[in-house]
Order: sequence, then C-alpha cells, then structure tokens
Amino acid sequence: MDEDLPTEFDLVVVGTGFVESIVAAAASRIGKTVLHIDPNDFYGGTWASFNLDALQSFISSIAESPATDESKQFNSIKNASQIWHVTTPTATPADDAIPEGQEATEKIWTKENVLKEFRRFNVDLSPKLLFSCGKLVKLLISSNICRYAEFRAVDHVCTIINGQTRSVPCSRTDVFNTKDLSIVEKRLLMKLLTSCMGYDEHPEEFKDYEDKTFLEYLKSVKLTDNIIHCVLYSISMSNEQTSLKDGIDNTKKFLNSLGRYGNTPFLFPMYGCGEIPQCFCRLCAVFGGIYCLKRSVSNVSIADAKVDSIKCGNQDIKASNIVVGHGNILPDFSIPAGGTGVGKKCGGISRAIYITSSPLGAEELNSSGGGVNFLKLTDESGTGAFVLQLSHYSGTCPKGLYLIHISCSAKSNNPEADIKPYLDKLLTTDHPPAILYSIYFTIDACLRCTSGASITNDSLSNVFVCCGPSFELDYDESIDNAEGIFKKIYPEDEFLPRAPDPEEIVIGDEDPVSVADDVITLDSVKEQIMELEAGLLHQEDCMEENSRNEEMAMEVGEE
Repeated sequence: MDEDLPTEFDLVVVGTGFVESIVAAAASRIGKTVLHIDPNDFYGGTWASFNLDALQSFISSIAESPATDESKQFNSIKNASQIWHVTTPTATPADDAIPEGQEATEKIWTKENVLKEFRRFNVDLSPKLLFSCGKLVKLLISSNICRYAEFRAVDHVCTIINGQTRSVPCSRTDVFNTKDLSIVEKRLLMKLLTSCMGYDEHPEEFKDYEDKTFLEYLKSVKLTDNIIHCVLYSISMSNEQTSLKDGIDNTKKFLNSLGRYGNTPFLFPMYGCGEIPQCFCRLCAVFGGIYCLKRSVSNVSIADAKVDSIKCGNQDIKASNIVVGHGNILPDFSIPAGGTGVGKKCGGISRAIYITSSPLGAEELNSSGGGVNFLKLTDESGTGAFVLQLSHYSGTCPKGLYLIHISCSAKSNNPEADIKPYLDKLLTTDHPPAILYSIYFTIDACLRCTSGASITNDSLSNVFVCCGPSFELDYDESIDNAEGIFKKIYPEDEFLPRAPDPEEIVIGDEDPVSVADDVITLDSVKEQIMELEAGLLHQEDCMEENSRNEEMAMEVGEE
C-alpha cells in the first residue's frame, strides 16, 4: 500500500534493469535506504526474460502502439513485429496409426502445440554471455551474489566456413583433437596463441606491426585462411579494422577465460539472462531495499537544481538521489541529466528471436549437456552479429525446440532487414534450422546517449541516468556504467563489498562466538578427518601389537 511506504529515502531507483539493479544493490549493501520501483509488472525492463505467452503480449503491445503515442515516446523497445511460420494444426501421429514394428516419428510442432508449452520458455530481450574471467563473474564472486544464480558452460564456439558450421578449437586438447585442421595448422595455431599470451613480456616481437591491424599481423605470420578466420572472428571477436593491440587484448581475454568452468571461455545463466538483474534485486532486498512494481513517478518537486521529492502513487517521497533506468523518464522534464555514460552509445541494436524445431549444425555440435552454442558472424561493415543457440538444457525452452538469438548493430528502423544477411548465412549452411516463429525489434539508446553529452549543461545534480544494453557480448560496459554512477553518488564508499553468508549473520543479542561455534567450516571438517584418520591409525597399531603378543604367547606355550 502507498501509505505503508516510508516518506524519505537515501536513493530512489526507477526501473529494474541490469544497471539500475546493480546501483540499488550497491547502495543498500552499504546501509543506504533504497526504494526501487518499476512502472512495469515485471522485473528487468529491457533486460527481462518472458515466457512465450507474455512475450507475445509484450511484442503486440509495442507493435500496436501508434508512433505518436506520447506514453511510448521513450519506450526502449521499438519497431517490433512477430510472425508464425506454421499455422495449420496437424495432429501428432496416433499410436494406433503407426504400423506394427515401426517407431513413432518425431513430434510435429505446430503453433497450437508450441503455445501449449509456453511456460517452459524463458526468452531474453537482451541475451549475453559471461566471460569466465570477465567483470561480471568477478563481481558476482567478490560480492557473494553468485549464490543466487546457476550457470551453464557454453558447449561450442562455432564459425561458418564454406557453408559448414564448425566448432572452433578453444583449448589445447581441442586443437590437437580437431579433424578440421592439419598437423601443420595445429602447430601454427598453438604458436600464435602462445605469442599473443606473451605480448606484454616480449613486445619487441610485435614492434613492426604496432600501427597495423590485427589482420595484417595474422597474415604476416603465414597462417592459413582457416586459422585466420577462426582467430580473427571467433577467438578475438575482431574485424578487418581492429588494431593489433585490441586484437591481442581480445585474444588474451578469450584465452584467460579458458579452463575455468568448462571447455569454452563462456558461461550462460540458467533460465536466461533475466535472472541476473533479479540476483542484484535480491541482495538489495536482503539489506532492506523496498520493491514496488507497477509504480511510476507521477510528479517531481525541484528546488535548488535538485529533485527534492517525487510523487509515487498517493505519497510524496523525499529522495537524496534518484537513478533513472533505461526506457524510463521523470515527468516535467524530458532529459534527466548528470548521468554517467560509457565509452560509446548504448542501444542501437537490431534483435531477432527464432523458435526452431531443429538446431543449427550437425549432431555432434548439439549433443552436449550445456545446451548453449555461440557463433560470431561477419559482414562487410565489420561489426558483425552475435548468434546464440539455446536448447532445453539451458532451461529456456521445451525439449525438442531451440531458441536462436541474433543481435547486430541497428542500421535502419527495420530490424528484419538488418538481420536478413546473417539469417541467410544460417539458412544456407549444411544443417540449417527449421524456423517456426520469429520476432524482430530494435533496442533504442537511452535518453542520455540519444541526446548527447550537452544535456548535462543544465543538469539536476542528484539525478542520474543509466544506460541500456550495449552491442557487446558480455556485460563489461554496463558494469562500468553502474560503478560510475555509484561512485558519483557515494565517492567514499566501497562498490558492492562481499555480502555475508546466512550463517555468518548475527541477529539481535546472539553471541557471535557461539554462533561461530555452530558453523561447520572447511577447516573444521579437515580437522575432524585428520582426527579420524589418526584414530584409525592408532587402532590399527593396537591390533597389530595384539596380534604380535598373541603369536609370542603361542610360541611360548609350544616351547
């Protein structure tokens, strides 16, 4: 209820997207009072995950809203459309219709029986991967938020060469086991990767290429076209214009993430990327943050170049600072200022989501238990596209169906046209996917990135704007954005210090010593094992001594 809310907070956060949720969690963790509201009836905003029924409703609401509708003027999702590619319901073969001795064929997926499985879908608006040594994994571990989420290791990093979908060898074992490279190519690849890892120790090896591109360097070391393709596009995630330094840094990031949690350098959140913002929301709530969905700011009171209070429902709430999320806007002024942007604009992403009845690639690429394959596609512009294929093992779709996400830089207001060159590449491979349903939409830039940095000249000093998703594979820029906003608000405080485990929390007048005595730690378990082993050794010694005594007694008796 509105009247139950406190009337004063240190921080009010509008929107439950990824960046906003991190800022809210970080503020709550250091003891600040936080009110976290969202006009939507779901968590995540542009970073949300939906089941299939909710996704269709969400896309329909955007597609049916007129462009002149002021309430949708700052909606971060635009140009949405959806289409079913199977419409005529056809029944799955009945058991009595199958001839004796013949097995039933695979299930025939129609619109009707796909929709029956709508609860088994978790479809991301902004799907991403986590580098195993990336900023988000480090933040989840250092803050102890990792206990709120589960992850899957990505099974394969793939590429398309001559119309064939191939797995890119990531580890040393992969390199020597692959049949796609000759022995000479394997040695050349291992030598190249070793050189890249030693760039900082031996920069003299690269001094002749400092002002050249990474591609020029790869060609100079006499690599084959196959190896250049794999390293340039799939390992370093680069393009023809990438500098030598950036290409090597990207390659080192890829290699440093190998062997930590799986055979590839990437992790994917179980049940979709929408779980990640909610992990930070949980931490915020644990430390006293208050959450209200379907609540928007209807009015603001401004005094001395600051927002003094906001009107939420029927209440006037004072706020020391306000953080506004991607796709949200405060009334009475169009551009909230004072935010912290990232190095490049957020948004500007064309998105496609496909439900398919068959996967991309041959059976050996889709038989692993992780349920996640990743593919980087290239184009003439150099930016390329990220392709993510998910199976039921990832918890994002029913068994027998697959989700394929494609993300690329938006070149027009027609996301379907932007995606088409990449989709055509997938459909002309040796094992193309069979598409049942498709969605297209554009993720727009936030107000700050859209309007430019000049908007901060007449700023409100206590209002901060969060950027939305950037066209990047992982979350590095978004984490920098969140930390930058937090440091502007609380420059002297630590950003997301480690949260204690439940057994470490002392409640009320509990004696921390007695509480600690009841906690089973790894060291205490080791001590108990050592004591048990010592006892067993002592028992064995006693048994051996008793045996010897009995033998001596028998010998004396015989004499």
